[in-house]
Amino acid sequence: MAGRPSTSPGLTTYLARHGQTEWNTAGRRQGRLDSPLTPHGSDQAHRNAQLLSGEGIDAVFASPLGRARRTATIIGTELGLGIRVVDDLAEIDHGLWSGLTAAEIDARWPGQRAVRERDKYTFRFPNGESYADGAARAGRVLAEIAQTGVRRPLVVSHEMIGRMLLRQLGVPDALGMQQPSDVVFRVRADGMLERLGSG
Repeated sequence: MAGRPSTSPGLTTYLARHGQTEWNTAGRRQGRLDSPLTPHGSDQAHRNAQLLSGEGIDAVFASPLGRARRTATIIGTELGLGIRVVDDLAEIDHGLWSGLTAAEIDARWPGQRAVRERDKYTFRFPNGESYADGAARAGRVLAEIAQTGVRRPLVVSHEMIGRMLLRQLGVPDALGMQQPSDVVFRVRADGMLERLGSG
């Protein structure tokens, strides 16, 4: 895949999404804005730590946004690892749609959600980013991780930038994938995707 970072043979990458947040339950787009984890979201992070306890994780990389940093801290603490914050792991910027529900978006930008559905990869949120913008950031993140020499990194981020990480790792249908907060993806160097968890 064009732009795919070179990874060392045997490198296995783990991807986790932040735990459930208050805005997740309210149906509000978060993007670069933030809302706290719910108690259920904290529980999801603890369960993901248990899922990863036998995987030999040797580094934890996290988005700078609070919900992902909190999730990564919970997991890292249980695994005995500190977290490394990587700015490029921030969620795709939803621009003017940030903090809004679908109904609010439809009222202010009639028909634009349908336009986005026709070409999600290149659609740019008003004053925000597109998936294509996120893919460039994801490529930089994975190249940076590969250069650290770690063998089994865990990356804690968000669903949309997570799709672009998967795409850069060679998962062909990543754009249409969902990642529940109680599932960790394990991606081998050959692009083989495995799910840990029951989400």
